[in-house]
This record gives sequence, C-alpha cells and structure tokens, in this order.
Amino acid sequence: MREIVLDTETTGVEANNGDRVVEIGGVELVNHCPTGRTFHCYINPERPMQEGAFKVHGLSDAFLSDKPVFAAVAQEFAEFVDGARLVIHNASFDVGFLNMEFRRLGMGPIDPARVVDTLGMARRKHPGASNSLDALCSRYGIDNSRRTKHGALLDSEILAEVYIELIGGKQADLGLGVVAVAGLANGLAGISERPQRLRPLAPRLDEAALAAHEAFILTLKTPLWGGYLGLEEKKA
Repeated sequence: MREIVLDTETTGVEANNGDRVVEIGGVELVNHCPTGRTFHCYINPERPMQEGAFKVHGLSDAFLSDKPVFAAVAQEFAEFVDGARLVIHNASFDVGFLNMEFRRLGMGPIDPARVVDTLGMARRKHPGASNSLDALCSRYGIDNSRRTKHGALLDSEILAEVYIELIGGKQADLGLGVVAVAGLANGLAGISERPQRLRPLAPRLDEAALAAHEAFILTLKTPLWGGYLGLEEKKA
C-alpha cells in the first residue's frame, strides 16, 4: 500500500478569499515504511504574505519572489501523489487549498476517499487531549526539536512518525503474552493482558506415574529424552 504523508504552508487561512499555497512537502510510505522518496517545493503565490502566516512559517515575499508558480509544479506534484492515499493532519485545510489551486488550472480535485486525517484519528484515540502535531510528538516521544518554524517537508517527516504510532507503532503486535478477546459489538478483537499466577500450580503427576514414564523411556531403542531425565547416568 502506497501512502503520501503531506503538508502545505499558505499565505493565510482563507482559500476561498484568495490565499494561496506557498510550500508543499510530501513523504512516501509503502506498507507504512518510508521509502526515501519525497516531494518538496516552494511556490510563488503571486500575492502578498499575511503577517500571521509569516510568523508561523517564516516564508517572506522576498524569499518566494523567484520561486515557480503553482502551475509550474502542479503536474509533477499530481504525478507524485497519483494513486496514493494521502495522510494529512487537519486534512480539510490542506485539501481545501490544494483543490482551489487545481481548480484554477482546470484540474480535477483530490478525492476525499483517498484522504486520511490524522487529526481525526488522534481525537478518536485521545479524546479531550491536545492533538496538535507538537502535542502528539510529546505524547509518543518523537523528537521535534528541529521544528522551530512550520515547514511542509519537515512537518511531513514528523507526521509520518506520528501516523505510524497512531496506527499501532513500528512493529506489529504478535499477540505474545496477551489474550485476544472477541469484540461482540463491532466484530473487532480487543486485547487484555494475561494475569500472572502468584504461585505456580502443583504438579499433577505422582511418583508412580513418573516411574512408569521412566520405564517406558527405557524400552525405546534411542531414548531421545534420556539425557534430559538423567536416565543415561542411571543405566551407566
């Protein structure tokens, strides 16, 4: 399964009122593992940056002035994400901006069925808690010290780690030491820890049974377990 963990930066928060995308970052996962393939570009929005947005990501009008416009990168970006599921934090924001950019070029919108919103996942998993990207990094022990400003590619890389934790961590649970309990309400399996006995059960074999077993072992031509039972020493 191919997924693209995606983030954007913009000139403001109102896609319907003329704000534009200024940065796109994406990280490719295959079967939830990073492949090393990424997509990243800065974009000249052809409009001034709002002060509030600049404080978030630090991308100035001067810095973006010589960058390509969205039309110049749209096809390459569309090919990079083609056929992949898109993993986005607060997806409605990013998808709304990207669809507005595609609409200006007469390109089709992103299908909502392809989108996984990690903010919604986090809210279901941690109801009532802060589920910002920084808060999730703190909760899962993910190093985000490089994140002094928002940046689309860096945020995508961090979100990829958060996403793996949200879906269960880096390694699949093999069920060792736990008991799977059928969830009758929704058909899913819940997991509960197997309680440990404070004292082991007493053995059920008495001396007569043990002696009968040793006698049976001695009738075998190659008593494989003789060494374990100490019978070889007895025969010697």
